[in-house]
Amino acid sequence: MEFKIYRAKEDELVKGCLKRDRNAQQQLYDLYASKMYAICYRYVRHAMEAEDVLVMAFTKIFERIEQFKGEGSFEGWIRRVVVNEALTHLRKARVMYVETELEQADREPDYDRLSDHLEAEDLQKMIQELPPGYRLVFNMYAIDGYSHKEIAEQLGISENTSKSQLSRARTYLQKILLENDWISNQKISNDESAT
Repeated sequence: MEFKIYRAKEDELVKGCLKRDRNAQQQLYDLYASKMYAICYRYVRHAMEAEDVLVMAFTKIFERIEQFKGEGSFEGWIRRVVVNEALTHLRKARVMYVETELEQADREPDYDRLSDHLEAEDLQKMIQELPPGYRLVFNMYAIDGYSHKEIAEQLGISENTSKSQLSRARTYLQKILLENDWISNQKISNDESAT
């Protein structure tokens, strides 16, 4: 029942935004701004830039709201616009460095061994420490649900490069987890002694 009420409210706001109703636009912004700001911040890493990206994204959302055809999640559509705006910002700032050299990670992290003390905020900080190329692919794949094919198209790289960047991001995050004792100090894999 609560979902239906939320969906009706969302539909009402979309209709208002289609009519360029400022009140509906403000309500829509208020409803989604904090979630979308978090996405912007994951990509650009600086609060002021994230705010700029958010404003530009909502400007595009309001200008192009007629492109939402009511198919699928409206929030998902907004998320796509926000991610695309963040990528556009990074392209303009020329910080979308993605390594093209292919190298497989030695091992996959064992997320079952994460300490119970690791909070979402800690994880967010670790993701922000990733090199730009790793961070972009990790955010797009692991958090925003893009496929490697979609990432490759968005970033102008090969699917293998996307996979490699994701693998490196995971290895980098594992290293940070180990350094901060968030993964137990037990042996990570049987191959560790060989490395």
